[in-house]
Amino acid sequence: MDAFRPKYKEATSLPIKVAFSESTYEPLPYGLIVLAEGLDPTLDIVAVHGLNGHHEKTWTTNNVNWLRDLLPSDIPNARILSWGYDANTHSTYQISGQYLYDHAKTLVSDLCLKRGLTKALIHSEAARRGALEEHRSIKLSTYGILFMGTPHQGGSGVHLGELMLKVASIFMTADDKILKHLERDSEWLQQQLGQYAPISNDFVTKFAYEMFPTRIALGKEIMVVPQASAVVPGATNAEPVAIPADHLNMVKFASRQNGGYEKVSGHLQLLAEEAPEAIGARWEEQDRIRKAQANVKEDFTVPFSLSGIPEAENFVGRKQELAKIKDEFQGDGSQRTVVLLHGLGGIGKTQLAVTFVKEHRDTYSAIFWLNGKNEDTLKQSFAVMANRLYKEYPYSALLRTAAEAKDVDQTVGIIRQWLSAKENHRWMLVFDNIDNPKLPGNEDPQAYDVRLYFPEAHQGSILITTRSSRLKIGKVVSVQKLVDIRESIAILTSMSGRVNLDRGIHIVVLVQGFYN
Repeated sequence: MDAFRPKYKEATSLPIKVAFSESTYEPLPYGLIVLAEGLDPTLDIVAVHGLNGHHEKTWTTNNVNWLRDLLPSDIPNARILSWGYDANTHSTYQISGQYLYDHAKTLVSDLCLKRGLTKALIHSEAARRGALEEHRSIKLSTYGILFMGTPHQGGSGVHLGELMLKVASIFMTADDKILKHLERDSEWLQQQLGQYAPISNDFVTKFAYEMFPTRIALGKEIMVVPQASAVVPGATNAEPVAIPADHLNMVKFASRQNGGYEKVSGHLQLLAEEAPEAIGARWEEQDRIRKAQANVKEDFTVPFSLSGIPEAENFVGRKQELAKIKDEFQGDGSQRTVVLLHGLGGIGKTQLAVTFVKEHRDTYSAIFWLNGKNEDTLKQSFAVMANRLYKEYPYSALLRTAAEAKDVDQTVGIIRQWLSAKENHRWMLVFDNIDNPKLPGNEDPQAYDVRLYFPEAHQGSILITTRSSRLKIGKVVSVQKLVDIRESIAILTSMSGRVNLDRGIHIVVLVQGFYN
């Protein structure tokens, strides 16, 4: 199961490994085909047939291909693909370990092409190792594997080669040459089996096995791949799954009511729910490792934006206040600085804050504007902030969780955590309109303590605007009426569009009247 990695839209595939299924011999189409595009897909499910299988017929009965016709409505966020390859056992020279290995390489290559992993490979520590980078990216992006009736080992004293011959005999009349090839290559397959167990903890693995015997020639019935053979010994993070069908029908489901489909679909839905977050965290960890090896500090930069914040086109005056705010915010943010702008309503606190952050945008790695009119509005500002951050850093599982959280309080907590990261201290938060602070004597149930929304780490820069003269947080800058007549005339000039107003005695008298 492939969970798409954010930004690069990489899939985190859940290849469904199905080992064997019926099919008459005919030329087979090869490569990946998309059975369902999915609705805004976040993961891939890739189905792989087995010996003498077919990328369509293996999964079809009564004209129902369950991968195309049933599964998409159960997992709408999945892109579902089927991979076809030359699985013909009639040409005995093809049954070889090298041949199977070539198929594996081709599958990896096809997945990379289909999923557009070129950019993702930059983040692999094996990025300069040729073809190995593809293998690493696919492995890193694979969350779960569902083996359907795959004979990983012999059972009840039956050698693996003999067991595989049993399987082949269901589909065709096998001769001694095929038996020799199967027996010879069973040693190679055992080696592959031994290599899977040590890495099995990197995936969630489901081992499906048939519950009913399969009818073969002369009226005989056999259990083709019983549970003992279907499970890889020593595999961790694994679970056996019993399918109420024989070997031929355990991957063919005509309806949702089929017991086998209910089980398979149920397990795939669980994997699909878990995969995106798990794979996102895996890639995030990979990025951290890469950066640590390159001795590169994590980047917390966010492009400057005041989208949605009302601001005056031509802000003039308040030079003394701007200079004082700048003086109070000395330092690199490694020690928290809080500056509070206090003044009457309409005095210009918000525009003063806007002007300050615009003039000093290059001083900070990120500036976030939070509307504190009331507590609910403030929380929604954090949610907007989470979406903005996630767009900038889509690999981050932490930020994805914040952006997708159903509980806004969880979002606030995660953002506070992000702001508290050790190297992330050059940010500025602007809490605007904190006019109803929770203080002794304020019985208003809508009042709240803005300090509860500060990051826990004592770092960063925080600018607050408020009408409340009782709120005392950090260093206070009082925003008073303009005292410089020249600044008042400059405002009139800006608003009216007229020039040389300072030369008119009537304008000077008018402005002076506002100060008396």
